[in-house]
Amino acid sequence: MKLTFKTIHLKKRFPLRISRGLVTGSDNLFVGVTKNGVTGWGEMAPSSTLGNESAEEGQRLLEQFSNTGIEKLSITEIYNKGREFDLPLCVLAALDIALWDQLAKTAQLPLYQLFGIPLPKVATSVTIGINPPEVVKERMPLLLEGTGVKFLKVKLGSKEGIEADKAMFAQVIESTKKYNVGLRVDANGGWDVDQAIHMMKWLADLGTDYVEQPLIHGREEDLPFIFKNRPLPIFVDESCYFSTDIPQWANSVDGVNLKLMKCGGLTEALRIIATAKAFKLKTMIGCMGESSLSISAGAALTGLLDHVDLDSHLNLDPDPFSGAQLINGVITPTERFGHGAILKEEV
Repeated sequence: MKLTFKTIHLKKRFPLRISRGLVTGSDNLFVGVTKNGVTGWGEMAPSSTLGNESAEEGQRLLEQFSNTGIEKLSITEIYNKGREFDLPLCVLAALDIALWDQLAKTAQLPLYQLFGIPLPKVATSVTIGINPPEVVKERMPLLLEGTGVKFLKVKLGSKEGIEADKAMFAQVIESTKKYNVGLRVDANGGWDVDQAIHMMKWLADLGTDYVEQPLIHGREEDLPFIFKNRPLPIFVDESCYFSTDIPQWANSVDGVNLKLMKCGGLTEALRIIATAKAFKLKTMIGCMGESSLSISAGAALTGLLDHVDLDSHLNLDPDPFSGAQLINGVITPTERFGHGAILKEEV
């Protein structure tokens, strides 16, 4: 097994502000795994919340890990050993995605077919970060005019409080009247219990589909207070990293949002989906600051999922990879072997 590395700066077309801060771009690490002359590729989107902010550090850790006797292990065994080795999850995700890509290419199958998953039918959400109303008014046509987008995910949880959230969301309502899009909300843990109860009722009255991560990670014991008599479905994101987290909160949420960077790749993502379904919870896949490479890997799973939020590549200037395409609002895998993402010639 040979590893190769490439670091590419991903610049966001629109900076993304959430409750935790502002992101304008990132240096992502791309990892190649070559076995028997076939190379698969994975991606690490750096994240302080996932234990690694540096492509250089990610490469160093993977080089170190590759020398621990993983050569003859299965993908699942490598994933489990990576967790034992305490690899940052976004770093492990890059290796795991590359391994699955290499296996699917070796089998000469698109990744979704290797997994036995049907093509997706569920349209993706496209995210708008926390912004003042005047920016929302300016940005809506850029996001929605002629794009085929079916759903907007609106980031709330402003540090300026729920009145700022309401002002922004009211402008979203006004600016989307002619576009016929569904609206979802992600608070990224920006509310307390009282604010969450108040905002969910207010948002439900405005026709919102669901609310994601209303309470900050670490306050999951408060979920039952907002779950009881909830006017909207509640999804957790930062409160669910692994399949083993699900039983703790299964009676206090309606669904879970998995992310490849957050759970360490496709291996654990499949476990999360199976566990959530066993507990009769809804499932969603989200993304972080990823290119079309990771989005294409995630798209291989979306035929199993209830909600999709794979849009980070749509906000890159430019996206260095060509992969899964937005077709009638649906992020659709290609028919190329593996996850199907390829580096653009100009890059």
